[in-house]
Amino acid sequence: MKRKLLIRDVTLRDGQQSLFATRMTQQQVEKVLPYYREAGFYAMEVWGGAVPDSVMRYLNEDPWRRLESIKAAIGDSSMLTALSRGRNLFGYNPYPEEVIEGFNRNAVKSGISIMRIFDALNDTNNIRSTVKYVKENGGIADCTVCFTVDPKFSRKERIKAMLNGKALPKKIFTEKYYIAKAKELEAMGADIITLKDMAGLVTPEQAATIISALKKEVKVPIDFHTHCTPGYGLAATLAAIVNGVDIVDTAIWNFAGGPAAPAFEIIQIFCDKLDIETGVNLKAVSAINSELKNIRAELKELDSYEFPIDFDITNYELPARIDNLFEQAILFAQSGKYDDLLDTCQAIERYFNFPEPNENVKDAEIPGGMYTNMLAQLKQLKLEKLLPRVLEIIPTVRLDAGCPPLVTPTSQIVGAQAVNCAIDESKGLPFYTNKSTQFVNLVKGLYGKTPLPIDPKFRLKIAGVEEETPYDTSNYKKQPNPSFPEYGDNVKLASNEKEELLLELFPTVAEKYLRNKIVNHYETLKRQKEEEEQRKLMEEKQKYYSMTEEQRWKRLMEGLQKYFC
Repeated sequence: MKRKLLIRDVTLRDGQQSLFATRMTQQQVEKVLPYYREAGFYAMEVWGGAVPDSVMRYLNEDPWRRLESIKAAIGDSSMLTALSRGRNLFGYNPYPEEVIEGFNRNAVKSGISIMRIFDALNDTNNIRSTVKYVKENGGIADCTVCFTVDPKFSRKERIKAMLNGKALPKKIFTEKYYIAKAKELEAMGADIITLKDMAGLVTPEQAATIISALKKEVKVPIDFHTHCTPGYGLAATLAAIVNGVDIVDTAIWNFAGGPAAPAFEIIQIFCDKLDIETGVNLKAVSAINSELKNIRAELKELDSYEFPIDFDITNYELPARIDNLFEQAILFAQSGKYDDLLDTCQAIERYFNFPEPNENVKDAEIPGGMYTNMLAQLKQLKLEKLLPRVLEIIPTVRLDAGCPPLVTPTSQIVGAQAVNCAIDESKGLPFYTNKSTQFVNLVKGLYGKTPLPIDPKFRLKIAGVEEETPYDTSNYKKQPNPSFPEYGDNVKLASNEKEELLLELFPTVAEKYLRNKIVNHYETLKRQKEEEEQRKLMEEKQKYYSMTEEQRWKRLMEGLQKYFC
């Protein structure tokens, strides 16, 4: 019996978010849905992440309608999945239980079958309530362990720390760390465990080791998610497949590679050679990819990369040299020759013209978004020359803050603070003279428990308290929901629970979106009413001018009689 590998397609969420800043319009999404219905992917990631914010902020569209329209088109042919940050949902601060419950209940009701839940600190307590509410409403809880790398300190820095009586940690994020987190999540009720590598930093060897261990230690299905930014993605995914992973995340050809996930089509070729069944309708995938090429052309202003070469998974013939690379890659993955595997997979991607590895991200060992955000922050201040020093400072800032994983949003918090420290230093000031609010909150404990305990003295210096201080949701204030009396007695900014949730989760963006929605709706009604009145008046005029003089006189007399009587 053939081995089955399940495919989660991430094109419509992670793919477009990674490559095109989440700018696919409702109309563009709807173009590909009939083909997706036929494709038969195990699951499709279509919502969560940056989608709800972006469709309101940039496209003036309703996030809930986006989800519900996809569900209506796809039906039960694939399960729909979304991404959220546990207690934080889409923001920084944790939300009270009623918001978490309401969001997850409505997400499942609107079409989500699988909620992928992660926490930026890998603090499983921040995931617990979401697991509960997803499962209570009939959804599947996909709990993630976020992959990250250890801070890299030079030998000189380690010696200096030892002389100061404070040895730097050697290994934090080990195989045992990931297994322990996965077991906690499984005990909590996780239906799936995902090793989620948002930065694309997991090497083929690490993917093989961690996936192999998870398959031995955890009973629920294991999913592998990565990106291709620093060049590891394809090789790491193949290593995960060879080592027994149950599900892999891929994007379709024209929305794959670079900052996005590996291409499904390349994974399908590997599966064909490994005699693994994916169950995906390849003709439908070909049709989707054809539409995606046109959509990508429409998004050209947001596109930083060249198109991959044209490729049709239903009708292709690889040159002998390239076909041999696929065979070699499989042998290298099976025999544990990971450097050779990496070189071979990168050669495959070069042939198909996928983006080259981002060497800056690879060398810095930080997420691509973190790197570009820091560079943008420095460019704005005309201090780009400080970037090398910022990269040197990151391990220190990260260790001071309890060594959080470098994933959204902690990667941005650490990166922004490293920039602040480099600027402080350039002015002759000590580190942490300038502190971001988010960094203070991270050190204080508002976002949860960090992988390493934070030095109480450092916490006192940064946050003004020595003890870890969890976020207190009892002080949470619900967002205002003002009325619009000019449009009627019961017209409010948010007219139902889903719109109220948008206000809670995206206050500024949703307030503007909902306000514009109301104004446009009632202005449209007003305009339609005026147009209707104008139409009736014109009809009356035309009717009057078409009358005979006798008919006009008769009409006048009838009017006078009606008036006086």
